[in-house]
Amino acid sequence: MSALDDLRRGGVVILDYGSQYTQLIARRLREQQIYAEVLPHHAAWERIQQHAPRGIILSGGPSSVYEEGAPRLPRAVLESGLPVLGICYGLQLLAQAFGGQVSAAARREYGSAMLRQHGPSLLFDDLPASLEVWMSHGDHLESLPAGFIPLAESDNSPYAAIGHAERPLFGVQFHPEVRHTPQGSAILANFALRVCGCVPRWTPAAFVDGALESIRQQVGQERVLLGLSGGVDSAVTAALLNKAIGSQLTAVFVNTGLLRLGEPEEVVRVFRHEQGVNLVYHDASEYFLDALQGVYEPEAKRKIIGRLFVEAFQAEAARLSQAEGVRFLAQGTIYPDVIESAADSASAQVIKSHHNVGGLPADLGFELVEPLRDLFKDEVRRVGEALGLPHAIVWRQPFPGPGLAIRCLGDLTLERLDKLRQADAIFLAELAQAGMLTGETAQCFAVLLPVKSVGVMGDNRTYDEVIALRAVVSDDFMTADWARLPYELLARVSRRIVNEVRGVNRVVYDITSKPPATIEWE
Repeated sequence: MSALDDLRRGGVVILDYGSQYTQLIARRLREQQIYAEVLPHHAAWERIQQHAPRGIILSGGPSSVYEEGAPRLPRAVLESGLPVLGICYGLQLLAQAFGGQVSAAARREYGSAMLRQHGPSLLFDDLPASLEVWMSHGDHLESLPAGFIPLAESDNSPYAAIGHAERPLFGVQFHPEVRHTPQGSAILANFALRVCGCVPRWTPAAFVDGALESIRQQVGQERVLLGLSGGVDSAVTAALLNKAIGSQLTAVFVNTGLLRLGEPEEVVRVFRHEQGVNLVYHDASEYFLDALQGVYEPEAKRKIIGRLFVEAFQAEAARLSQAEGVRFLAQGTIYPDVIESAADSASAQVIKSHHNVGGLPADLGFELVEPLRDLFKDEVRRVGEALGLPHAIVWRQPFPGPGLAIRCLGDLTLERLDKLRQADAIFLAELAQAGMLTGETAQCFAVLLPVKSVGVMGDNRTYDEVIALRAVVSDDFMTADWARLPYELLARVSRRIVNEVRGVNRVVYDITSKPPATIEWE
């Protein structure tokens, strides 16, 4: 057993019943340095046991437990004797398993509610008697199952939290994993630490040690090819691999022509000259732009870019294999990539595919190395800091694999891409000058829209394109809210873009949260 495998043991397994918040449960637990693994609700018990969990959480979900064909609670979960926490649908499953009655509520409960505790419980240990929580359910527990007692109620849920009188079994009707439940992380920590007895050891330093051993074990003496974009994920992947296998790594930086202003030069300087990575620079900008001509549909763009990336890697691998051969392809895939590509859930809807998850062809020809696949973005940044990467790299603005192709809506011409590059650079520069590029915001960028509007510049009528600005705040990039930037800042950015970028006469600001929108426009 590797050190990384050992680090994954003794935590909490989360069985996913289809809630949009399931991954947040894992993230909240990891914030407490407790490893949490999400598995499908129908996972075989042998697969669950591989993690030697100390507890199990049942997620929420869109189904009703009383419907025919609704997902059920595996018998092995209750027979294991492990502590169990059911959340929303999970509470209803737990109650149903012990004979409780679940039915459609006369009044659905969505949004904030006040939770009132009935008495002491390990689940709410050291927490106030009244708590603000976030409800999102149409069904409710009508009658308590045998052996359970009510732990808390809300105005519309008499059994908002329940617990077994003798066994470590708990259920909550609300969602402790979302930020709208301010004490939710403490509730999850109480379950993991006080009920399950988990030991907090999921730390960046421990992950680095485990990942280095795992990489060396997987790779051996073989060579590894890495697609380096210069973003946070690929940068941390490069640093891990460079530390683990050194000269066995070749990082290929493909200039797609879809990068931000000055980015190609910066990537080469930082990684080749400052970090000492064996970096191959490949300018394929004309190749990519030619292939994307006349392609407007976002998924088609992503698939094409993914295919071209693979072809570039294969071409480089063919060249290198003449000397020593390349067996592995490393990628900076992280958990949100997997989630949004619905790679692990047959029932999840694909929001958008990622070129490093959903766009790879079956005949890839490499074995994959994905050391960050289990990490959320904030965990990736902490690992980067533990590896000693520069602050400017670790806290760099996220940038999608397809680059400006999904921010330049409509025709992907060099002229339009240059407009977007200039506008984006102005926006980021002004945010940096105002001290709002890191910390105050999570992701900021410009989008060039495929529409024109009438304007007046001097005494002349103009009919030019529109730039949309997007700035969001987010903890996990699974949900996000638009950033309330100062009006003076927005006015300055708008003025500069219209004055300095030829062909743009209007600037708008996107004030849509995620959901219902995604952070990117495509």
